[in-house]
Amino acid sequence: MANAVEKYFDLVDQNQQKFIETLREVVAIPSVSGDASRRGDVVRMGEWLQARWEALGAQCKRVDPGKQTLQGEVLDLPPVILGQYGNDPSKKTVLVYGHYDVQPALLEDGWETDPFTLVEKEDGRLVGRGATDDKGPVLGWLLCAETHKQAGLEMPVNLKFCFEGMEESGSEGLDAIIIDEADKWFKGTDLVCISDNYWLGTQKPCLTHGLRGVSYFHLEVQGPGADLHSGVFGGTVHEPMVDLVHLLSRLVDNDGRIKVPGIYDQVMAVTDDEERSYEGLEFSHKALASDLKHDVIIHDDERMTLKHRWRYPTLSIHGVEGAFYAPGDKTVIPARVRGKFSLRTVPNMEPAKVAELVTKYLDDEFAKLGSKNRMRVIETHSGRWWYSSPDHPNFVAAAKATERVYGVKPDLTREGGSIPVTLTFEENLKTNVLLLPMGAADDGAHSINEKIDKRNYIQGIKLLGAYLHEVAALD
Repeated sequence: MANAVEKYFDLVDQNQQKFIETLREVVAIPSVSGDASRRGDVVRMGEWLQARWEALGAQCKRVDPGKQTLQGEVLDLPPVILGQYGNDPSKKTVLVYGHYDVQPALLEDGWETDPFTLVEKEDGRLVGRGATDDKGPVLGWLLCAETHKQAGLEMPVNLKFCFEGMEESGSEGLDAIIIDEADKWFKGTDLVCISDNYWLGTQKPCLTHGLRGVSYFHLEVQGPGADLHSGVFGGTVHEPMVDLVHLLSRLVDNDGRIKVPGIYDQVMAVTDDEERSYEGLEFSHKALASDLKHDVIIHDDERMTLKHRWRYPTLSIHGVEGAFYAPGDKTVIPARVRGKFSLRTVPNMEPAKVAELVTKYLDDEFAKLGSKNRMRVIETHSGRWWYSSPDHPNFVAAAKATERVYGVKPDLTREGGSIPVTLTFEENLKTNVLLLPMGAADDGAHSINEKIDKRNYIQGIKLLGAYLHEVAALD
């Protein structure tokens, strides 16, 4: 294995500029899934991937998820591209997932350069929409396979892939395809690897073995049949906005602790092994405050900050629908308002129990107000948390590959956000899922001037190949 991997590494180094040009080619395709006018570009990006893999010799299958209504238009959803490269029954089979759609981006948003023209900066940044989220990693798997072929090396595993074009818009239609193909196209999958997240810092690679879930709620308060004039009716009616603000203020305190009774009862206890896992991580409050542009960090202890990002539930209030929010002044009493908040869940919280506790608490708090308005709690979405053991062979293989490429043991991290497809694969394919990030914490995914560092891109391509070789070597 050693000679094959070194030969692969050498050829990756030789092809660096060619790989950057390939990234430039795909960044130039503005595959914005949330913009109806760009739907043709999203489809074109999927077709580009399919054609490139088929030229390499992969067997591909285009699955059309159906239709959607977007910005007043009925559109075909972008295709999910399924593929298989290699079918040797003596080899392990690894399924990789990624997405080829991107977030919207306009030069006037504050980009230094055209967001759909990849620019290589003097400091090594490769700037362009999708460079790190997720076109760089998706290309990484393709370039890994192409480089093996160019080097005359046999792929160490059978590679299956699933690339979608709606991840930035809710992955509409994907779950149904995974469930349907679980015992068909995905049959025989031994392990799953996803590269669609980021390092904890900027210098040290990591492996991610946990994600928080999310339960999203609307809190609606309805009063009179129409908006009212505050000069005429102020002080004479129960105002929906006043009730809503009171209820929202009862959800979470200024230290971030959720006030809903019983919400922490299901949270998995911290073990000694977990406590040790926080030692030596590339994380500091100084760096975090710099990223935030102002020190608004709640906790004094860095370990507690990570725990509240990764392994404790949190509640965030996002906005109010129905209230006056435009510039200027308007003396209106809104007749109906909806507050929106979400609760990030962790092991071993059950979404149904969370919804039950939240609803009961808000019903009780509203009753205390003695208001004549009507209130209801609506759960609009719930996604479960995901947690995997970093001692699983899939993670062991990835850790060995990381050390081989970067010369350091990776940090073992969890994420505060959610990647729902992770759980969908694990539950339906009955196999382990690994999150193996390519990009760094400061890449600015979804933001202006999104980038991937040249180092992360090139070394990341090496990492994906080394990981496949380490998987092949597992007992």
